[in-house]
Amino acid sequence: MGIESLPSEPVSAPARRTVIAVVGAAGVAAALTACGGGSDKAAASDAPKPAGGGAGGTVLGKTSDIPPGGGKIFANEGVVVTQPVAGQFKAFSSKCTHQGCAVSSVSGGTINCPCHGSKFDVADGSVKGGPAPSPLPAAAISVEGGSIKLA
Repeated sequence: MGIESLPSEPVSAPARRTVIAVVGAAGVAAALTACGGGSDKAAASDAPKPAGGGAGGTVLGKTSDIPPGGGKIFANEGVVVTQPVAGQFKAFSSKCTHQGCAVSSVSGGTINCPCHGSKFDVADGSVKGGPAPSPLPAAAISVEGGSIKLA
């Protein structure tokens, strides 16, 4: 039974900079994943889709589904449709311009992102609060009779 010999030179611990860099990179990766930045598939699903139902476009819903001063999110199509004033309909991408999270509600005159609190105006998509750097991009819709279509 022999005794294993220990190395004659001391083993050094990782440098402080190395530990800080590794921990920082892990934090950034976790934040990106939580905000929708971790997957091209997730980001692509939030983008407005081209019209798919012929020349008339994809029917999103009825005008009666969109309350005046409010809106409705169509997650599968990647758009949010609003009615800022009675009879006027607008549409925007449902993807927040901060880090790509999908917006989750429309209330109090704003389209709201749950990730970091960005808020966008229902009338023009402009930033009303939070860290978003730019407005929500407009999406083309048409209103025919009582139907709203993605153009």
